[in-house]
Amino acid sequence: MQMSVVIPSHARPDLLALCLASVKRFAPPGTEIIVVDDGSPHGCISQRAAAVDGVKVVRRSRAGGFCAAANAGIAVASAPVVELLNDDSEVTPGWAEAALAWFADRRIAAVAPLVLQNDPIRRQRGLPPRIDTAGDDYDFGGFARKRGHGLLWPLSACPTVDCSPQPESWRHAPFPAPEFVFGASACAAFYRRDALLAAGGFPEHFGAYFEDIDLSFRLQRLGGRIVYEPRSVVWHRLSSSYGRKPGRRTLERQSCNEERVFWRNVRGRLRWKYLPRHAAVLAGKAMRRFQEGTFLPWLMGRLRAVAG
Repeated sequence: MQMSVVIPSHARPDLLALCLASVKRFAPPGTEIIVVDDGSPHGCISQRAAAVDGVKVVRRSRAGGFCAAANAGIAVASAPVVELLNDDSEVTPGWAEAALAWFADRRIAAVAPLVLQNDPIRRQRGLPPRIDTAGDDYDFGGFARKRGHGLLWPLSACPTVDCSPQPESWRHAPFPAPEFVFGASACAAFYRRDALLAAGGFPEHFGAYFEDIDLSFRLQRLGGRIVYEPRSVVWHRLSSSYGRKPGRRTLERQSCNEERVFWRNVRGRLRWKYLPRHAAVLAGKAMRRFQEGTFLPWLMGRLRAVAG
């Protein structure tokens, strides 16, 4: 099955070059590669992408955030399967084939690869990497979490530049087998394009953060299923865009979008059932944010969400 790889990018041409090099090397023949330049300064992303043979460039005149850039790429994609890939990610041998095989089943709307944290310091020291996500979970009390985030992944099970991951070495690894999950992180998720369009794509007013959780709700309401595939491995360089300590505006947006997901998707009887749990979750988060010194942006984000 053919696929299109859509890579939204704004201001990191150095990381984009690494991402494109890995995709060009390991993508199946006929893969369409689309880079969406989300209003980069002086068109630096367009220039870097255009220098790579066979890459289609979509240039947005103004930055609109991940969701708008992703939707722009999906709109021009021609393949039945679309993978959204962050520009700070690098793919591995066989990553696409392992995921694409699932789409022979029409019930599958999305595939979540195994995403490992690309930490240069750990790799230089020969330490096992940590998991970024093995698919997403959602608690109806109103919070999402990355499955396995921070757990160690055995070095013996890690794919190298030149060889594919070896499933026989995964017996003692966390999440070693495919399984159905709530959601797929949009940093590297595969989607059936017609299901993505039927669900309305990514919510552009979110900008970024929790947009993939919101989309997973809508895909499932349409009858789609989401599966985690550990043989599809992607390396993700965390916090390259915003740093390890996000600023006030980023914290406010994260808080706002997390609250939006609850009110947009936990509906009817489910809402009444989980409102007490949601109140408890908010109380716990408020206490934690107060202790961290980030209570005010957290609170402003929640209020923005409720205000619409």
